[in-house]
Amino acid sequence: MPFVELSALSNFTFLTGASHPEEMILRAAEMDMPALAIADVNSVAGIVRAHTRARELARDGGPKVRLIPAARIVLTDGVQVTTLPRDRAAWGRLCRLLSQGRLRAAKGDCTLHLTDLLDWGEGMEMLLLPPDQRLTLAETGTTADPKLWQAHARSLAQRFPGQVSLAMAPRYDGQDATRFRHLTRLAETLNIPTVATGLPFLHHGKRRRLADVLTAIRLGVPVDRLGRRALPNNEGRLRSHTEMLRLFAGHEASVHRAGEIAQRAAFSLDELQYQYPSEVTGGETAAQRLARLAEAGLNWRYPEGPPDRVRAQMAHELALIAKLKYEPYFLTVHDIVDFARKRGILCQGRGSAANSVVCYALGVTSVSPEIGTMVFERFISEARNEPPDIDVDFEHERREEVIQHIYEKYGRHRAGLCATVIHYRGKRAVREVGRAMGLSEDTLAAMSSQIWGWGGPGAVTETRLKEIGLDPADRRLRQTMQLIDEIQGFPRHLSQHVGGFIITEGRLDELCPVENATMEDRTVIPWDKDDIDTLKILKVDILALGMLSCIRKAFDLLQQHHHQHFTLATLPPEDPETYRMLCRADSLGVFQVESRAQMNFLPRMRPKCFYDLVIQVAIIRPGPIQGDMVHPFLRRRNGQEQVSFPSDELGRVLGKTLGVPLFQEQAMQIAIVGAGFTPEEADRLRRSLATFKKHGSVSEFHDRFIGGMLARGYDEDFAKRCFAQIEGFGSYGFPESHAASFALLVYASAWIKRHHPGIFACALLNSQPMGFYAPAQIVRDAREHGVTVLPPCINASHWDNRMEWLDRPGQPPELALRLGFRQIKGIAEEDARWITGARGNGYQTVEDVWRRAGVSPATLTRLAEADAFAALGLSRRDALWAAEALAEGRPLPLFAGDLDGEGIVEPAITFREMTLGEAVVEDYVAMRLTLRSHPMALLRPWLEAA
Repeated sequence: MPFVELSALSNFTFLTGASHPEEMILRAAEMDMPALAIADVNSVAGIVRAHTRARELARDGGPKVRLIPAARIVLTDGVQVTTLPRDRAAWGRLCRLLSQGRLRAAKGDCTLHLTDLLDWGEGMEMLLLPPDQRLTLAETGTTADPKLWQAHARSLAQRFPGQVSLAMAPRYDGQDATRFRHLTRLAETLNIPTVATGLPFLHHGKRRRLADVLTAIRLGVPVDRLGRRALPNNEGRLRSHTEMLRLFAGHEASVHRAGEIAQRAAFSLDELQYQYPSEVTGGETAAQRLARLAEAGLNWRYPEGPPDRVRAQMAHELALIAKLKYEPYFLTVHDIVDFARKRGILCQGRGSAANSVVCYALGVTSVSPEIGTMVFERFISEARNEPPDIDVDFEHERREEVIQHIYEKYGRHRAGLCATVIHYRGKRAVREVGRAMGLSEDTLAAMSSQIWGWGGPGAVTETRLKEIGLDPADRRLRQTMQLIDEIQGFPRHLSQHVGGFIITEGRLDELCPVENATMEDRTVIPWDKDDIDTLKILKVDILALGMLSCIRKAFDLLQQHHHQHFTLATLPPEDPETYRMLCRADSLGVFQVESRAQMNFLPRMRPKCFYDLVIQVAIIRPGPIQGDMVHPFLRRRNGQEQVSFPSDELGRVLGKTLGVPLFQEQAMQIAIVGAGFTPEEADRLRRSLATFKKHGSVSEFHDRFIGGMLARGYDEDFAKRCFAQIEGFGSYGFPESHAASFALLVYASAWIKRHHPGIFACALLNSQPMGFYAPAQIVRDAREHGVTVLPPCINASHWDNRMEWLDRPGQPPELALRLGFRQIKGIAEEDARWITGARGNGYQTVEDVWRRAGVSPATLTRLAEADAFAALGLSRRDALWAAEALAEGRPLPLFAGDLDGEGIVEPAITFREMTLGEAVVEDYVAMRLTLRSHPMALLRPWLEAA
């Protein structure tokens, strides 16, 4: 029976294992090993990657290596047991076991006891690691007490007869033969068999140095001070059948027994049959309920009746959804959006399936499907058998309400967020490896300053090192650079995905483990979005967007002050004044087009309709810029260059963008139509680009793509530009459907800014922090648009900025923007609530605020510094003096004077009035803005004289 390694550690045992799961699989394939178990410590985070690599090897005709899903369970008392599930039911129990340990501990920790293993270990092969066994050859942490270990071993052997073996692993210290004889006798006393394992944590011995660096990072000491904690040799690598027979001479049966156990541990991740929640309610099937809701939504969207083309398209979409049985997915998204709508939380769907008639009717998106030219099959394809993709953006201040609603509706045993794997790249790699290698902080700062973007392998070249005064020939520096390149793409820890929810019909914690996130009341799974894509697990993205908070607050203000009720779908469409404003690049604060690059492009693009905004959103991106697509598009749009297509096939792909690829879908279509990729190859290209940041290179597709286009008669320069753009899309892809959803928010925010600049500025200030611009710039822009802005006032302001009507004699009423207490640095929202709640008919003095609102003298001082007491006739200095008197411990009102009326009388003091310059400086100190004068205006007389 050929040897199978049953307990390999990958780098998903963070800062301990020194090889990727994929590297372990490839190395096993080189050794003709029929199977391999990846068993990370209390985790299964890396096994999907190993499973994917094994599947790709088999598909490409390479050696077949079966991944055996496993986990090394480390109990709190130090006992270690590698567990390998035999079947799907045992996998579910392993997930429940890991979930139990993770949920009772803080993020990153796991608390498991023997009783947990006894409760959940049925159906698992168990490899008991010896009592003196450590995680790696150099590990010096505590080990299990031998007597306790024997008691645990007997308990497990009695509870699970035929499932428990004693693992024998070499220590390479010259005592292995003696140790193996001792372990064999120990196994006989326990009446369990022995099994050989190398306990590898390296796929190849060349990773020894990086393993030491990882240890140094984990322990927070330089490599030079690791001492005995450094690896004594490079023997902790994956071993072949021949090597294991040599190491276990005299114990060959234990080597063959590993293969027998591997055959019994037959569970494969391919057996995971993900079941989406059925979403059946009230006796209706999911299909019936979706059809009913879609029909009702269509009548809601089109009160005068939907066009025949729209109704036909919806029937077509519903038929395709039914054929692929995706009705529950659309119903889940509808129910989440419906919950948000009932709570008054603004949301907007996007994603490959969002811009469809069905999603428009369900209220998931407010982009009319008539605007775009999307083809539904592109995104929900029977041929590709890919799940739909819908992301829903919610107001960033209220998304947590939606997240907690999902947990409450489905239960934490059925719903959890995806993980995001934080990888080593760029500056983190330089700093952490550099510290481990003993480089100074000044050197590390200089090196990391040379890295732009994500900084892949070779990001810091010898030339750059010379430019910052370092010697590339220095041995330690050269070795550090090699290690920095080697660690690129290594996982460092797990974080939570921004909003990708996995929801299941049955128990999620029997599909995969569930653990605590750092954030309170959040639970996550250990797999990221690429892993769940591989296993065809659906996710719903619940994302946060600051501009939605701003637009919703603006809609509320329009309702309050103008009695106008708007939604994203009912704003007046195609407003010429809004487009004229955008053509002037008057877009400060407007979603997506407020950056300097977008402002520079707007007057050249001159958008005149909604689809122009779709292009505007997508074109100022690294993909089109890197592929040199921006200027050709502008020249063609302005009639300076003839619109032409390299071929009729590409003309059908690129027609609406004047022959220039701007969208991610077009880039993928070019690969299929222009380079002869199959849909499966194009999907592999897309996936490799999506993981470009983590794994570094798409060179395997470059020659195939360029060669394919040249073979079909395309110009080499065009082919190279297309591939350059596809590379750009790898990190910053922007599909047309996303661009259309974002374009609607561009239009909505621009329309509000054009017609109600005060309300737009007020909503924008109340949604901070977000966007590019500071409150001072937002206020200045509002005033330039004719908005009257009023300062914070103790008797008129609330926590939020608000709009108030000004009645001036002989003038029509004017809606002015009153700055709120939130604009004053150091004021807490709770204090502002107390001030407004106790205000009544108004305050008369600073002491009045202190008595009635109960706020601290420090808060009164900050209000005085912001000149909030000006309405009481107090100058800034007078108010500060009054606040300081309270800070010195003035007695409470009851004891302020005696019965004869004698009390503490503050002497009258007159302060010099502040100059305009002093007042402006104090405004900026207190609020980071001023309503008095621009600072440069005060210097202009001196500048003009100069």
